[in-house]
Amino acid sequence: MSFVLDCSATLAFLLPDEIRPEYEDLITRIVREGAVAPGLWPVEITQTLTTAMRRGRITAAQRAEMLADLMTLPIVVETTAIDWRRLIAVADQWNLTAYDAAYLEMAARRMLPLATLDRELREAAGKLHVALLPEAEPDSL
Repeated sequence: MSFVLDCSATLAFLLPDEIRPEYEDLITRIVREGAVAPGLWPVEITQTLTTAMRRGRITAAQRAEMLADLMTLPIVVETTAIDWRRLIAVADQWNLTAYDAAYLEMAARRMLPLATLDRELREAAGKLHVALLPEAEPDSL
């Protein structure tokens, strides 16, 4: 696996109104090298796409197509038990949500870069010396 993929980075190449050029290379990298995500990733993606559909940003058919497309990509969802103590420690230390802490903990534990648009998560990753994708901070964060 080449990197840890979070929900925000996924949406940056998935939702038409959130597509960011600096994240388009992620799909190529996922296809070529694969990616990994914590078990909460499919729930976050599904919830975000459902909210987008309910708000009229996408149709139900688009949501279904996006989810089907994601399922064809070599993204491994880690389903091992979460070490709650470690998750809480990471969340508290870096003032992150438990969701974001799960991505950071996984990237640090696996020594993989983290693909995220989340500013606080990027800052915490930098302090932990976790590599980020894209390497340069996107302008519009």
